[in-house]
Amino acid sequence: MNGAQLDISSFWHWLGQRFIVDFHIGAGFTAAVDYMTAHFAAFFDGVAAIIEFIAGNLIAFLNFLPAAVIFAVVILIALWRSGWKLALAVFIGLYLLMSMGFWGYSMDTLGLVIGATVVALIVGLPLGVAMAKSEWTNTVVRPILDFMQTLPPFVYLIPAVIFFGTGRIPGTIATFIFCMPPAVRMMNLGIRHVPTENVEAGRAFGCNPLQLLFRVELPLAMPSIMAGINQTIMLALSMVVIASLIGAGGLGNPVVTGLQQLRLGIGFEGGLGVVILAILLDRVTQSFAERSSRAGGLAARFLRVFSRRDAQV
Repeated sequence: MNGAQLDISSFWHWLGQRFIVDFHIGAGFTAAVDYMTAHFAAFFDGVAAIIEFIAGNLIAFLNFLPAAVIFAVVILIALWRSGWKLALAVFIGLYLLMSMGFWGYSMDTLGLVIGATVVALIVGLPLGVAMAKSEWTNTVVRPILDFMQTLPPFVYLIPAVIFFGTGRIPGTIATFIFCMPPAVRMMNLGIRHVPTENVEAGRAFGCNPLQLLFRVELPLAMPSIMAGINQTIMLALSMVVIASLIGAGGLGNPVVTGLQQLRLGIGFEGGLGVVILAILLDRVTQSFAERSSRAGGLAARFLRVFSRRDAQV
Protein backbone atom coordinates (compact mmCIF):
# COMPACT_ATOMS: atom_id res chain seq x y z
CA MET A 1 0.00 0.00 0.00
CA ASN A 2 2.79 2.37 0.97
CA GLY A 3 4.61 1.43 -2.20
CA ALA A 4 1.50 2.28 -4.30
CA GLN A 5 1.15 5.72 -2.61
CA LEU A 6 4.82 6.38 -3.19
CA ASP A 7 4.43 5.50 -6.86
CA ILE A 8 1.45 7.87 -7.26
CA SER A 9 3.32 10.70 -5.52
CA SER A 10 6.34 10.13 -7.70
CA PHE A 11 4.13 10.05 -10.79
CA TRP A 12 2.48 13.41 -9.92
CA HIS A 13 5.87 14.91 -9.13
CA TRP A 14 7.19 13.71 -12.48
CA LEU A 15 4.03 14.97 -14.25
CA GLY A 16 4.29 18.38 -12.56
CA GLN A 17 7.92 18.80 -13.52
CA ARG A 18 7.20 18.22 -17.21
CA PHE A 19 3.76 19.68 -17.87
CA ILE A 20 3.09 22.41 -15.25
CA VAL A 21 4.76 25.62 -16.28
CA ASP A 22 5.13 28.81 -14.26
CA PHE A 23 2.36 31.23 -15.18
CA HIS A 24 2.56 34.35 -13.04
CA ILE A 25 0.88 37.27 -14.79
CA GLY A 26 1.67 39.65 -11.93
CA ALA A 27 5.06 40.53 -13.43
CA GLY A 28 3.43 41.24 -16.80
CA PHE A 29 0.77 43.39 -15.12
CA THR A 30 3.45 45.38 -13.29
CA ALA A 31 5.36 45.91 -16.55
CA ALA A 32 2.18 47.05 -18.32
CA VAL A 33 1.39 49.50 -15.50
CA ASP A 34 4.93 50.90 -15.58
CA TYR A 35 4.72 51.36 -19.36
CA MET A 36 1.32 53.10 -19.18
CA THR A 37 2.44 55.32 -16.31
CA ALA A 38 5.51 56.37 -18.28
CA HIS A 39 3.87 56.92 -21.69
CA PHE A 40 0.25 57.91 -20.97
CA ALA A 41 0.67 60.39 -18.13
CA ALA A 42 -1.02 63.15 -20.17
CA PHE A 43 -4.06 60.93 -20.80
CA PHE A 44 -4.46 60.11 -17.09
CA ASP A 45 -4.06 63.78 -16.19
CA GLY A 46 -6.84 64.63 -18.68
CA VAL A 47 -9.16 61.96 -17.26
CA ALA A 48 -8.44 63.18 -13.72
CA ALA A 49 -9.21 66.78 -14.75
CA ILE A 50 -12.57 65.79 -16.31
CA ILE A 51 -13.59 63.69 -13.29
CA GLU A 52 -12.53 66.43 -10.88
CA PHE A 53 -14.49 69.02 -12.89
CA ILE A 54 -17.71 66.96 -12.81
CA ALA A 55 -17.57 65.40 -9.35
CA GLY A 56 -15.74 68.27 -7.64
CA ASN A 57 -18.18 70.91 -8.86
CA LEU A 58 -21.19 68.74 -8.00
CA ILE A 59 -19.93 68.17 -4.45
CA ALA A 60 -19.09 71.85 -4.02
CA PHE A 61 -22.53 72.88 -5.35
CA LEU A 62 -24.41 70.45 -3.08
CA ASN A 63 -22.43 71.63 -0.05
CA PHE A 64 -23.03 75.27 -1.05
CA LEU A 65 -26.82 74.90 -1.20
CA PRO A 66 -28.65 75.39 2.11
CA ALA A 67 -30.14 72.21 3.52
CA ALA A 68 -33.64 73.72 3.31
CA VAL A 69 -33.29 74.13 -0.46
CA ILE A 70 -32.22 70.49 -0.90
CA PHE A 71 -35.10 69.37 1.34
CA ALA A 72 -37.57 71.37 -0.76
CA VAL A 73 -36.23 70.26 -4.15
CA VAL A 74 -36.09 66.54 -3.32
CA ILE A 75 -39.52 66.56 -1.65
CA LEU A 76 -41.05 68.38 -4.63
CA ILE A 77 -39.51 65.83 -7.02
CA ALA A 78 -40.96 63.02 -4.88
CA LEU A 79 -44.40 64.69 -4.85
CA TRP A 80 -44.26 65.21 -8.62
CA ARG A 81 -43.13 61.69 -9.50
CA SER A 82 -44.95 59.57 -6.94
CA GLY A 83 -47.05 61.31 -4.29
CA TRP A 84 -47.19 62.31 -0.64
CA LYS A 85 -46.05 58.92 0.70
CA LEU A 86 -42.71 59.09 -1.09
CA ALA A 87 -42.40 62.78 -0.18
CA LEU A 88 -42.93 61.90 3.51
CA ALA A 89 -40.33 59.10 3.27
CA VAL A 90 -37.87 61.52 1.67
CA PHE A 91 -38.43 64.07 4.45
CA ILE A 92 -37.90 61.45 7.18
CA GLY A 93 -34.77 60.11 5.47
CA LEU A 94 -33.16 63.53 5.02
CA TYR A 95 -34.13 64.50 8.58
CA LEU A 96 -32.43 61.36 9.95
CA LEU A 97 -29.26 62.10 7.98
CA MET A 98 -29.17 65.61 9.40
CA SER A 99 -30.01 64.42 12.95
CA MET A 100 -27.08 61.98 12.92
CA GLY A 101 -24.72 64.81 11.93
CA PHE A 102 -24.00 63.29 8.52
CA TRP A 103 -25.38 66.04 6.28
CA GLY A 104 -21.95 67.06 4.92
CA TYR A 105 -20.91 63.43 4.44
CA SER A 106 -24.23 62.75 2.67
CA MET A 107 -23.75 65.65 0.24
CA ASP A 108 -20.19 64.45 -0.49
CA THR A 109 -21.52 60.95 -1.17
CA LEU A 110 -24.41 62.26 -3.27
CA GLY A 111 -22.02 64.35 -5.39
CA LEU A 112 -19.64 61.43 -5.84
CA VAL A 113 -22.46 59.04 -6.78
CA ILE A 114 -24.08 61.48 -9.22
CA GLY A 115 -20.69 62.37 -10.75
CA ALA A 116 -19.70 58.73 -11.21
CA THR A 117 -23.16 57.90 -12.59
CA VAL A 118 -23.08 60.78 -15.09
CA VAL A 119 -19.67 59.69 -16.42
CA ALA A 120 -20.82 56.04 -16.51
CA LEU A 121 -23.89 57.01 -18.55
CA ILE A 122 -21.90 59.26 -20.91
CA VAL A 123 -19.59 56.32 -21.67
CA GLY A 124 -22.00 53.43 -21.21
CA LEU A 125 -25.16 54.43 -23.08
CA PRO A 126 -23.47 55.03 -26.49
CA LEU A 127 -21.57 51.76 -25.96
CA GLY A 128 -24.88 49.97 -25.37
CA VAL A 129 -26.29 51.42 -28.60
CA ALA A 130 -23.17 50.26 -30.48
CA MET A 131 -23.61 46.74 -29.02
CA ALA A 132 -27.25 46.66 -30.10
CA LYS A 133 -26.39 47.76 -33.64
CA SER A 134 -23.27 45.66 -34.19
CA GLU A 135 -22.92 41.95 -33.43
CA TRP A 136 -19.14 42.31 -33.64
CA THR A 137 -19.15 44.99 -30.95
CA ASN A 138 -21.52 42.88 -28.85
CA THR A 139 -19.22 39.85 -29.12
CA VAL A 140 -16.17 41.87 -28.10
CA VAL A 141 -17.68 43.98 -25.30
CA ARG A 142 -19.88 41.37 -23.58
CA PRO A 143 -16.98 39.28 -22.14
CA ILE A 144 -15.38 42.51 -20.90
CA LEU A 145 -18.61 43.40 -19.08
CA ASP A 146 -18.77 39.88 -17.62
CA PHE A 147 -15.21 40.29 -16.38
CA MET A 148 -15.98 43.71 -14.88
CA GLN A 149 -19.07 42.41 -13.04
CA THR A 150 -17.32 39.34 -11.58
CA LEU A 151 -14.22 41.23 -10.43
CA PRO A 152 -14.27 41.90 -6.64
CA PRO A 153 -14.91 45.62 -5.98
CA PHE A 154 -11.69 45.99 -3.98
CA VAL A 155 -9.64 45.14 -7.07
CA TYR A 156 -10.89 48.32 -8.78
CA LEU A 157 -8.98 50.33 -6.21
CA ILE A 158 -5.61 48.96 -7.37
CA PRO A 159 -5.40 50.60 -10.85
CA ALA A 160 -7.18 53.70 -9.50
CA VAL A 161 -4.50 54.19 -6.85
CA ILE A 162 -1.65 53.32 -9.25
CA PHE A 163 -2.69 55.80 -11.94
CA PHE A 164 -4.37 58.53 -9.90
CA GLY A 165 -3.03 58.24 -6.34
CA THR A 166 -5.41 58.54 -3.40
CA GLY A 167 -8.29 60.90 -2.75
CA ARG A 168 -11.64 61.81 -4.30
CA ILE A 169 -10.61 61.46 -7.97
CA PRO A 170 -9.44 57.81 -7.87
CA GLY A 171 -12.47 57.00 -5.68
CA THR A 172 -14.81 58.47 -8.29
CA ILE A 173 -13.00 56.72 -11.15
CA ALA A 174 -13.12 53.33 -9.41
CA THR A 175 -16.83 53.90 -8.70
CA PHE A 176 -17.57 54.92 -12.30
CA ILE A 177 -15.84 51.81 -13.75
CA PHE A 178 -17.55 49.54 -11.21
CA CYS A 179 -21.07 50.89 -11.82
CA MET A 180 -20.98 51.23 -15.64
CA PRO A 181 -21.84 47.64 -16.84
CA PRO A 182 -25.60 47.73 -16.00
CA ALA A 183 -26.09 50.91 -18.06
CA VAL A 184 -24.42 49.27 -21.07
CA ARG A 185 -26.29 45.99 -20.73
CA MET A 186 -29.76 47.51 -20.21
CA MET A 187 -29.34 49.91 -23.11
CA ASN A 188 -28.31 46.99 -25.34
CA LEU A 189 -31.20 44.79 -24.17
CA GLY A 190 -33.74 47.60 -24.39
CA ILE A 191 -32.98 48.36 -28.04
CA ARG A 192 -32.77 44.69 -28.98
CA HIS A 193 -36.21 44.04 -27.46
CA VAL A 194 -37.96 46.79 -29.41
CA PRO A 195 -40.70 45.00 -31.42
CA THR A 196 -39.76 44.43 -35.03
CA GLU A 197 -43.16 45.79 -36.15
CA ASN A 198 -42.34 49.21 -34.69
CA VAL A 199 -38.94 49.28 -36.36
CA GLU A 200 -40.43 48.26 -39.71
CA ALA A 201 -43.17 50.87 -39.36
CA GLY A 202 -40.53 53.54 -38.73
CA ARG A 203 -38.63 52.48 -41.83
CA ALA A 204 -41.85 52.43 -43.85
CA PHE A 205 -42.46 56.07 -42.88
CA GLY A 206 -39.03 57.00 -44.20
CA CYS A 207 -36.96 57.25 -41.01
CA ASN A 208 -33.21 57.19 -41.51
CA PRO A 209 -31.12 55.17 -38.97
CA LEU A 210 -30.66 58.19 -36.67
CA GLN A 211 -34.36 59.10 -36.70
CA LEU A 212 -35.23 55.43 -36.15
CA LEU A 213 -32.98 55.35 -33.08
CA PHE A 214 -34.21 58.59 -31.48
CA ARG A 215 -37.89 58.45 -32.48
CA VAL A 216 -38.69 54.74 -32.23
CA GLU A 217 -36.08 52.63 -30.47
CA LEU A 218 -34.97 54.86 -27.58
CA PRO A 219 -38.51 55.86 -26.51
CA LEU A 220 -39.64 52.22 -26.54
CA ALA A 221 -36.48 51.13 -24.71
CA MET A 222 -36.86 53.86 -22.06
CA PRO A 223 -38.11 51.53 -19.24
CA SER A 224 -35.01 49.33 -19.68
CA ILE A 225 -32.76 52.38 -19.86
CA MET A 226 -34.22 53.79 -16.62
CA ALA A 227 -33.81 50.40 -14.93
CA GLY A 228 -30.16 50.44 -16.02
CA ILE A 229 -29.71 53.94 -14.60
CA ASN A 230 -31.29 52.80 -11.32
CA GLN A 231 -28.91 49.84 -11.09
CA THR A 232 -25.95 52.08 -11.95
CA ILE A 233 -26.79 54.44 -9.08
CA MET A 234 -27.23 51.54 -6.64
CA LEU A 235 -23.87 50.03 -7.61
CA ALA A 236 -22.22 53.43 -7.24
CA LEU A 237 -23.63 53.70 -3.71
CA SER A 238 -22.43 50.20 -2.87
CA MET A 239 -18.89 51.32 -3.75
CA VAL A 240 -18.99 54.31 -1.38
CA VAL A 241 -17.59 52.53 1.67
CA ILE A 242 -14.89 50.74 -0.34
CA ALA A 243 -13.83 53.95 -2.12
CA SER A 244 -13.47 55.71 1.23
CA LEU A 245 -10.53 53.38 1.96
CA ILE A 246 -8.49 55.40 -0.55
CA GLY A 247 -9.74 58.77 0.70
CA ALA A 248 -12.88 59.31 -1.40
CA GLY A 249 -14.69 60.70 1.67
CA GLY A 250 -18.44 60.77 2.21
CA LEU A 251 -20.53 58.39 4.29
CA GLY A 252 -17.88 55.70 3.98
CA ASN A 253 -15.63 57.66 6.35
CA PRO A 254 -17.68 57.00 9.54
CA VAL A 255 -17.88 53.30 8.63
CA VAL A 256 -14.12 53.01 8.10
CA THR A 257 -13.45 55.02 11.27
CA GLY A 258 -15.77 52.74 13.21
CA LEU A 259 -13.91 49.67 11.94
CA GLN A 260 -10.42 51.07 12.53
CA GLN A 261 -11.14 52.39 16.03
CA LEU A 262 -13.71 49.76 17.02
CA ARG A 263 -16.31 52.50 17.52
CA LEU A 264 -19.27 50.35 16.63
CA GLY A 265 -21.87 53.07 17.09
CA ILE A 266 -20.44 55.51 14.55
CA GLY A 267 -19.75 52.64 12.15
CA PHE A 268 -23.37 51.52 12.39
CA GLU A 269 -24.67 55.08 11.94
CA GLY A 270 -22.48 55.54 8.84
CA GLY A 271 -23.83 52.30 7.36
CA LEU A 272 -27.39 53.38 8.20
CA GLY A 273 -26.75 56.69 6.40
CA VAL A 274 -25.68 54.81 3.26
CA VAL A 275 -28.82 52.67 3.45
CA ILE A 276 -31.09 55.72 3.86
CA LEU A 277 -29.49 57.46 0.88
CA ALA A 278 -29.72 54.26 -1.19
CA ILE A 279 -33.43 53.82 -0.41
CA LEU A 280 -34.22 57.45 -1.27
CA LEU A 281 -32.32 57.37 -4.57
CA ASP A 282 -33.79 53.97 -5.46
CA ARG A 283 -37.39 55.05 -4.86
CA VAL A 284 -37.00 58.36 -6.72
CA THR A 285 -35.32 56.79 -9.77
CA GLN A 286 -37.82 53.92 -9.78
CA SER A 287 -40.65 56.45 -9.87
CA PHE A 288 -39.11 57.91 -13.04
CA ALA A 289 -38.89 54.41 -14.57
CA GLU A 290 -42.53 53.59 -13.70
CA ARG A 291 -43.85 56.84 -15.11
CA SER A 292 -41.64 56.33 -18.16
CA SER A 293 -43.12 52.88 -18.71
CA ARG A 294 -46.69 54.14 -18.41
CA ALA A 295 -46.43 57.35 -20.38
CA GLY A 296 -43.71 56.54 -22.87
CA GLY A 297 -41.14 58.62 -21.03
CA LEU A 298 -39.93 62.18 -21.09
CA ALA A 299 -37.84 61.47 -24.16
CA ALA A 300 -40.86 60.12 -26.01
CA ARG A 301 -42.93 63.21 -25.15
CA PHE A 302 -40.03 65.46 -26.08
CA LEU A 303 -39.63 63.68 -29.40
CA ARG A 304 -43.39 63.70 -30.06
CA VAL A 305 -43.30 67.50 -29.90
CA PHE A 306 -40.82 67.57 -32.75
CA SER A 307 -42.80 64.91 -34.62
CA ARG A 308 -45.89 67.15 -34.50
CA ARG A 309 -43.87 70.07 -35.76
CA ASP A 310 -42.55 67.94 -38.61
CA ALA A 311 -46.06 66.85 -39.44
CA GLN A 312 -47.28 70.45 -39.46
CA VAL A 313 -44.45 71.44 -41.77
